[in-house]
Amino acid sequence: MKLKGSYFYTLREDAKDEESRSGNLLVRSGMIKKVGAGIYMYLPMGLRVLENIKKIIKEEMDKAGAEEVLMPSLIPLEYYEKCGRVASLGDSMFKMEDRYGKPYALGPTHEELFTIAASSVINSYKDLPFTIYQQADKFRDEPRPRYGLIRVREFIMKDAYSFDKDEEGLDKSYLNMRNAYNNIYDRLGIDYKIVKADTGVMGGSLSEEYQAVTDIGEDVLVLCDNCDYASNLEVSEVVSNEENKEEDKKLELVETKNKETIEEVCEYLNLDIKKSVKALLMKADEELVIFFVRGDRELNLVKASKLLGVSEINFADDELIATSNAVPGYTGPIDLKAKIVIDKEILTMHNFCCGANKEGYHYLNVNVKDFKYDIVGDIVSVKEGDTCPVCGGKLYFKKGIEIGNIFKLGTKYSEKLNLTYLDECNKSHPVVMGCYGIGPGRVMAALIEQNNDEHGMILPVNVAPYQVCIVLIDNKNERQVEWANKIYASLKNLGIEVLLDDRDERPGVKFKDMDLIGIPLRITIGKKIEEELVEVKKRCEEVSTDMNAIDVIDYVNNYIKENQK
Repeated sequence: MKLKGSYFYTLREDAKDEESRSGNLLVRSGMIKKVGAGIYMYLPMGLRVLENIKKIIKEEMDKAGAEEVLMPSLIPLEYYEKCGRVASLGDSMFKMEDRYGKPYALGPTHEELFTIAASSVINSYKDLPFTIYQQADKFRDEPRPRYGLIRVREFIMKDAYSFDKDEEGLDKSYLNMRNAYNNIYDRLGIDYKIVKADTGVMGGSLSEEYQAVTDIGEDVLVLCDNCDYASNLEVSEVVSNEENKEEDKKLELVETKNKETIEEVCEYLNLDIKKSVKALLMKADEELVIFFVRGDRELNLVKASKLLGVSEINFADDELIATSNAVPGYTGPIDLKAKIVIDKEILTMHNFCCGANKEGYHYLNVNVKDFKYDIVGDIVSVKEGDTCPVCGGKLYFKKGIEIGNIFKLGTKYSEKLNLTYLDECNKSHPVVMGCYGIGPGRVMAALIEQNNDEHGMILPVNVAPYQVCIVLIDNKNERQVEWANKIYASLKNLGIEVLLDDRDERPGVKFKDMDLIGIPLRITIGKKIEEELVEVKKRCEEVSTDMNAIDVIDYVNNYIKENQK
């Protein structure tokens, strides 16, 4: 493409309302433009990048044997109601009614429709397995859209669904998709981790996330310094290997007037915070539940919700707390009249401090035998330096952007939507499903977050809007124009995506724009063309090289082949 007369613009100043590096660069480069909170238009250069990412995804999906479909975005609400997901998806759904009062939603996710599509072809075990996928719009009413394309209200999602007759078949389909995902992210050149994750509203028995490692990430990745263990903080297992062989001491009531936080209490009593237990007074499905964890630990709401089998846990209000004898700031498990859930780590503790359910008082030398509890489980978040549950190494944290996820859904949706098959003995069984999602827009943002410098984006050959650009220095110099067009035509004939910057702009402006949009190779045609020399520069390098104008065609062709993943 020749830039003169085309739709192309860049901004010199940073975008004022973009918090992320990728969002700022995408707006400045004229690739995207915000039209509302979490709503963006993709402009020509940005759409080319997006389509390049989608192309790689499609190639790997097709190679893995998946077949492409396209689902509607406007979906009758009844399908979500059948699976009980209107409540779980909640306010994130965009809902509306047609002129006849029938309720609809703009699809936030498409499990139900893919299940219905599968029912058209599945009758017996002979119709299984298969996988179908789409790359289509999704809509979610995010309460806090931010970070450019990372958290938006409208986005494209590649979602695939596998259909098998049993868990063994699902294992194979899941591994097939997992390998396809690895190929996609490897080809994109993204620094990623595969982490165990919460299944969330999707349900199912297993979920893994593909996380792009970057400081702007909203997720906390838990990694091991000795093995390849990787998990999302929400589900990472806490391993307690602190041996405590103390003999139980006599329970002691101590005054701790005006010391309400566990930190204040431990400082006042000159006590190691690891020798204390704190209470968290919470509401779970309208019931008061009091969680007890070690003083230096944080309650993990995802783990706690899973343990209790509830969708949401919030802090209890005064009215709910009043149904017990708990005293905020001084709550302890001894003689407490409420539902008690303790973290499993407490079972290993001896002679610890906790509240006495009496204003201004705590107990010292408390042991598990001194109180009763209803449930015990792993309900806290790991900390950096904790023990790896796999190898015993030390855990450390990184931030990440979720760019893909894979789920073993099982029979959650097939049972609710009556998707069954007949086996060899003519017996009916629910179909076993898997789900696999990638957000191309998020991938685009993550790639830029990981690959940029002070000049702009640094994009790989298979993702950049164009693989090579030709910068024409003097539009009025016939020899420069002649050679620019000659090289341009030759590269196009080789199937190379080439951009010719023939605008009436200063050379510095052209160089900055090409750097900003991340073109991998730049060919500059200036005064040295009189000696049949051009200047070649890689975007990822500072220095440029003079090269014979004839030889540059083969050089570019070879470079593209070597770097085209």
